[in-house]
Amino acid sequence: MVRAIGPLLLLAHVLVFVVSIAAAAAPVRRPRCDAGDRAALLAVKAAFNNASYFQSWTPDIACCHWYGVDCGGDDYDYDPTDGDRVLSLAIIRDDNVTGGIPGDAIARLTRLQELMFFKVPGVTGPIPAALATLTALRELTISRTALSGSIPSFIGDKFTALQSLDLSFNSLTGAIPASLAKPPKLISIDLSRNQLTGSIPRLLLSKAGQQAFLTLSHNNLSGRIPAAFGAVNFVQIDLSRNQLTGDASMLFGSGKKELGSVYLSRNALSFDMSELRLPERLSFLDVSHNAIRGGIPAQVANLSNLQLLNVSYNRMCGEVPTGGNMARFDAYCFQHNKCLCGAPLAACH
Repeated sequence: MVRAIGPLLLLAHVLVFVVSIAAAAAPVRRPRCDAGDRAALLAVKAAFNNASYFQSWTPDIACCHWYGVDCGGDDYDYDPTDGDRVLSLAIIRDDNVTGGIPGDAIARLTRLQELMFFKVPGVTGPIPAALATLTALRELTISRTALSGSIPSFIGDKFTALQSLDLSFNSLTGAIPASLAKPPKLISIDLSRNQLTGSIPRLLLSKAGQQAFLTLSHNNLSGRIPAAFGAVNFVQIDLSRNQLTGDASMLFGSGKKELGSVYLSRNALSFDMSELRLPERLSFLDVSHNAIRGGIPAQVANLSNLQLLNVSYNRMCGEVPTGGNMARFDAYCFQHNKCLCGAPLAACH
C-alpha cells in the first residue's frame, strides 16, 4: 500500500507542473482602461470638485470599473492595447455633484454611446457646445437637473445615431429645434416639464418606424399639432398642459395598432370626438380641459385594455356609452361638458 503512493505523488507533481507551464504561457487578464478615456474621466471628476459621487474613481481601480462608467462586454480583457473604450457615463441621484456640465472633458470620450445626468439638481447652465463631437451617441439623458438655456440644434444635426433623447424636468427655454426630426433612428423624445415655447416641429419622429414615444407635456407650446403626426406610429404621446389649438383627430384611427397612451389634457384643442376610430390597444386616454365637441364613441365600451378615460371639461353632448368596461369610470371622467348624459351622469331626457 505504501509503495502505491509513490507513483501517485509523481503523477500529481507532473500535473501541477503542466498546469503551471500552461498558466505561464496564457495571456494575463487585466482590467480594461483606455488611458485617454481615464484622463478624460478624471477631468470630469475635477470639474465637479471631486464630489463624493466619484469616490471609486481611484488609481488602484481600472476606469472601466468606476461607478457610473461602462466599457461594455466583459469586465476584463486579455489585451489592454486593443482599444477598449468607455461607452457609457452615468451621473445619477446625487445632490453633491454641482456645477456646469464639463463639455470639453466629456467630449474626449470619443466612443461614448450613452450619456446620463439624472436627478442631479446641482448641475446647472446650458448644454455645452463641446458635446457636438459625440457623434456615436445613442442615448442622451439630462433629466431632473437645473439645466437652462435652449435645446441646441446640434443634437439633431450631429447625433445621427441617436435613438433616445430625454431632457425632461429642467428649465430649458426657447423653441424645439426642427433639427430633432433628422436623426434616422430616433424613436423616443421626452422634453416635458420645461419652459419651451413655439410650435411642435412638423416632422418630429417622422422617421421613427413602427414605434414612437413623444412626451412634451408641461411646457408653453402653442399652435397646431402637426398634420404629419397622422403618419407616425405612436405608442405613447403626451402633449398635455400646453397651449395647443385645433385638431388632434389625426392621432387616432384603426391603423394605429400600437397606440396605447394619449394625453392631451389642458390645451385648447377643438375637434369632433364622435368621428374618432379608437385603436384596440388604447389603455390611457385623457382629453380633458379642451374644447372638444361631439359625443363619446360607443366603441370605447369595447376597448378591453382601457384603464383611463377622461373627457371632462369639454363641450361634448350625447349619451355616455354603457356596457363593456364603462363601469370602471365614474362621473368625474365625464363632468363639466355641454350636454353629456346617462350613467354615471344624470339621466338623459
